[in-house]
Parts: sequence; C-alpha cells; structure tokens
Amino acid sequence: MAEHQPAFGRNASTARPARATVEPRGLWHRPEWMNGIADALLLFASVALGYAAMRAALAMPLFGFREVVVVSPLSQVTSAQLEFAARSGLKGNFFSVSLDDARAAFEKLPWVRRAEVRRVWPATLEVKLEEHVAAAYWRAGDNGDTRLVNQQGEVFIAATNAHLPVFSGPEGSASQVLERYRDFASQLASISAVPAALNYSQRQAWQIRLEDGLVIELGRDQPNTPLGERLARFVSVWPQARTRLQAPATVADLRYPTGFAVQVAVAPSNKAKQ
Repeated sequence: MAEHQPAFGRNASTARPARATVEPRGLWHRPEWMNGIADALLLFASVALGYAAMRAALAMPLFGFREVVVVSPLSQVTSAQLEFAARSGLKGNFFSVSLDDARAAFEKLPWVRRAEVRRVWPATLEVKLEEHVAAAYWRAGDNGDTRLVNQQGEVFIAATNAHLPVFSGPEGSASQVLERYRDFASQLASISAVPAALNYSQRQAWQIRLEDGLVIELGRDQPNTPLGERLARFVSVWPQARTRLQAPATVADLRYPTGFAVQVAVAPSNKAKQ
C-alpha cells in the first residue's frame, strides 16, 4: 500500500494571500498636529488684530498735541517762526510723532543752533532751544556773501543789524579767525583801540583795521617773530609815536623783525582860488 504523506499546509496554488494593515500617515490624519496648527494660527491672528487695534487707537485725534512749550529764553527766534516749525515738524500725535523730525524742524530756523524736544504727558511737546550768539560778520573769498560767526566760531546764516566786527578769510577758517581776533583785541584794549575788521588772506597773512581807520599789517606768523610779539611791541610805543606824527596815520606795517613803519595821510593840495 502506498503511504500518504501528512499535509503540513495549503497548496500554494490554492492558498489565499495575506493582507497587511497600513495606518494612514498624512498630515490630515494627525489630529494632534492639526490642533497645534489651528492654535498657532489663532494666536497669530489675535496678535495681529490686537496690534492693528492698538495702532488705530493711537492714531485717534484724542492723543493729538494740545500745546508746544518752549522752556528756554529766546532773543532772536520769533513766535511766528516757532509756529511754522511746529506745524511742519509735528506729524502724528503724542505716540506716533518722530522726535528726530521735530528736532530737525526747529534746528532749521535761522537763529537756532541746537534743539531738544521731548513728550510731556498727556498732550505737550516740550522744546528747549539754544540760539546762536553772533560774534562777527563773515565774508569768505570774493563772492561777497555775508554771513555770521557765532561765539563757537561756527558760520551760520541769519539777518541782523548789530554792530559787529567783520571777519574775512578762506572757507573753514572762521574759528581760527575768531580765536586770533580775541587775542588781538585783548592786546589792543590797553591802548583803547578796537578792531573793526580782521582779514586772514589765502597766503596766511593777517591784517587788522581799527575803528578809527588805522590799518595794521601783521603779515604771516613767524617762529622768530610771532604775531603776538610784534603787536605787543606796537602797543607799547604807539601812544607816544602817534603824538609825534604830523598827520593822521593810515597804515602801520608790523612786518619788520625789530620795528614797524607808519604811513600817514597825505594832505590834499590847496586848489587855486577862482
């Protein structure tokens, strides 16, 4: 008899294939991720809405400036100029105004050297101004343009009828001319002479014109004969020398190492009588 082999499994041709279970992995099938994204979007929208609401509230006329207060005494800047600067420089309200723009608007005024501005709650802009203090008129080169020099040696543009000395020199030399003027004026004060004009040439030569019309030629500064030394020598002898002159002096030339020369006015010749 033929022996039958035991069957250990189904025949390959008749067995049904096994099916594997695959879990969904897309973003839309992750509830916890979707909830986190929704929360983030909601937070962003809330922040954006709050920011927009805040900006809208701050832009309301309720926070506009009610007054501009100048806390420094003024002698040159007028009320009309201040009003013009305030209208042109104050763009926005108490919260949105640019203090830099406001400061720049006030510093554009002719006599203002420096401006400081700050907010004062609830609706005030406080302004502190430093005015130029004119020390002299300034003429640079041959262009005929007349400006002013302040006490710091800075050139600025403004209008005045004040009695001031006249400086002239190359562009950028105003502070140097002012410093020399103060030195020369201090030395000349001992003989009651007042400089009316000081000229500094392109060749670095100095010339003083006094209020009585006398022109003092100092020339260039030299190591062996400094300007101050030459002027001091002139001051020490000029009162006596002036009394010996037969005519008014017009020019005193101090460019000599050990002395000075004087030019006097020539008396006009008498015209023949008709």
